[in-house]
Amino acid sequence: MRKIYLMPCCIVLLSILSVSSYAQEIPNQLNKKEIDGIIQSLTHLLETEYVYPEKAEKITKLLNTNHKKGKYKRIKDELVFAETIQQDMLSVVNDKHLSFEFSPEQVEFIRSEQSQSEDDTSKKARLLEMQRFNFGFESVKILEGNIGYLKFNNFYDTEFGSETAIAAMNFLSHSDALIIDLRQNGGGSPKMIQLISSYLFDAEPVHLSGFYWRSSDQYTQNWTLPYVVGKRMPDTEVYILTSANTFSAAEEFTYNLKHLKRATVIGEITGGGAHPGDFKVVNNRFVAFIPYGRSTNPITKTNWEGTGVIPHIETSAKDALTTAKFKALEKLSEQHKDASGDLYRWYLVSEKAKLHPVNIDEETLKAYAGVYGPRTLLLENNQLFYQRGEGPKLLLNALEIDLFELAVDNSFRMKLIRKGDQVVALQGLFDNGFKDYFSKKP
Repeated sequence: MRKIYLMPCCIVLLSILSVSSYAQEIPNQLNKKEIDGIIQSLTHLLETEYVYPEKAEKITKLLNTNHKKGKYKRIKDELVFAETIQQDMLSVVNDKHLSFEFSPEQVEFIRSEQSQSEDDTSKKARLLEMQRFNFGFESVKILEGNIGYLKFNNFYDTEFGSETAIAAMNFLSHSDALIIDLRQNGGGSPKMIQLISSYLFDAEPVHLSGFYWRSSDQYTQNWTLPYVVGKRMPDTEVYILTSANTFSAAEEFTYNLKHLKRATVIGEITGGGAHPGDFKVVNNRFVAFIPYGRSTNPITKTNWEGTGVIPHIETSAKDALTTAKFKALEKLSEQHKDASGDLYRWYLVSEKAKLHPVNIDEETLKAYAGVYGPRTLLLENNQLFYQRGEGPKLLLNALEIDLFELAVDNSFRMKLIRKGDQVVALQGLFDNGFKDYFSKKP
């Protein structure tokens, strides 16, 4: 059985794109016969496949009642009709996966898949589309302090994305901490959840999640894999970044690791969609996304449907990365109190200043401006710049009231030295521990 999570905004976007090309050819074709057929087909799908039979019965009753009263027969515009049906369904159940859409192209795609008549050209085009987005993986890099950073925006099925996922996780395997950025991730396949999660535990399988499937009236379980290609990271601190756009499979991944106490979640409360399902054809021009399963976490015995995943540290999506870097460096500094932790503490100062900017008044900045041996500090537009000899002027960022670093290079800092009320010297600080000292010219 194919298990699909899909974010509603993606569905809406698909509908809009298909409408733009299709509506020009067949405008305002809704009629009584088609509407009768749509209501009959949609209610049948709900009654036979929706994960909550009792709620399906209530939705069906409402749709049939509204239809008999003539609510839908006066609607001629396909998009207005789809939105009306959608709002009526959601007035009964707050299920963020359940949807009804005008999408002739999606109908054609589903029927092509069902008949297995997709030709080689279509398959190559679909694969090329996934490759263009690097199977969801947008960024894999090492940040200051040897903090790994992984940003991916879709949990593509491992049938297509496993090689890219494996390469990414192996690239990050020597990180001292790992940040996983899901702020723009709208969901995807549970198989990719399983693969990436497996790298974060040892070889002993861990129970990640469970699912109830209405069609078979059965429960299934997802566990980490006993074998992965490359190095695991069971002891690496993990931080997951979330936003209100984090949805579905991305929420499951986050929810699993949160309640297994394997990750610290930082950011916004997520979208709140916990019911996997699939697109179903309603008629030649309309589709419905019908959730036919529900997630059940083995620890909480429930899921995040309608509530979202609540972060350990709530902050704006914009500040989530800086907050995670700060927390990671803070933790590493505590774990390495000797000289081995000096570099963590160095970068920690930079991240703290990003979270809590230092404001310095103009009079103080004027006092800092001047010549210090080969170094010159210049004040322009209430900002301090650094220049060495005839070199370029470089903007300085304030870390503390008397401590600055280059905006383009945080490996070098300058500390202003005072004697009484006078600024008398400039001390250069380097991330390798080297220091120098130049007196201020009168």
